[in-house]
Amino acid sequence: MKEGPDISIVAALIGDPARANMLMALMSGLALSGTELAAEAGVTLSTASSHLAKLENSGLVEARRQGRTRYFRLADPDVAAAVEGLIPIATRVGHLRTRPGPRDQAMHHARSCYDHLAGRLAVALLEKWLACKVLHEADGVLKLAPSGRSRLERMGIDVCSLQQSRRPLCRTCIDWSERRRHLGGSLGAAVFDHVLARRWAVREGRSRVLQFSPRGEQNFVRWYSGA
Repeated sequence: MKEGPDISIVAALIGDPARANMLMALMSGLALSGTELAAEAGVTLSTASSHLAKLENSGLVEARRQGRTRYFRLADPDVAAAVEGLIPIATRVGHLRTRPGPRDQAMHHARSCYDHLAGRLAVALLEKWLACKVLHEADGVLKLAPSGRSRLERMGIDVCSLQQSRRPLCRTCIDWSERRRHLGGSLGAAVFDHVLARRWAVREGRSRVLQFSPRGEQNFVRWYSGA
């Protein structure tokens, strides 16, 4: 007798190429319309609507109406983590371009992973915060270090507010491009918001790519390094 959740249902929903392309597009963290997602998936609007209904009914995406248009987002960070976790597996077994272009390098450097930062800059931040005791690991769980709270508060992160959320303060994702971890959770989302609010980086359209200006990147590294 088989027990526990049936992952085959979710796997089948994600496994359809059109739906997978929609979910990947929503990994930018932006809310996209059915028309935009149809273009991302390469299908007609009516076909996209059918796919989106299945994703919404399964709890993988959620929709909100603004005027006459419905906009879709990933339902929660767990969905984003599941999609991101599949990327390194797909990288190993899938067909990749042999000559990565500029966009590939930009994705590796800095991108959104739903609502937090991913790529080389994100990996470097987590490693720095572990090294300087902002964060520490206990029994394999990432936690805020005793000395980390006051430091983050000085950096403009409202830790008290983050800890009142039901969402974990700290969690990690395996970064598919760097094969190391980056910071997620409500703290990772707060860092991402901080970067965008100060315009150290800007989104590149609907892409996951984040474009840091040279000065913006310097400011970001100086900020998280405590320099």
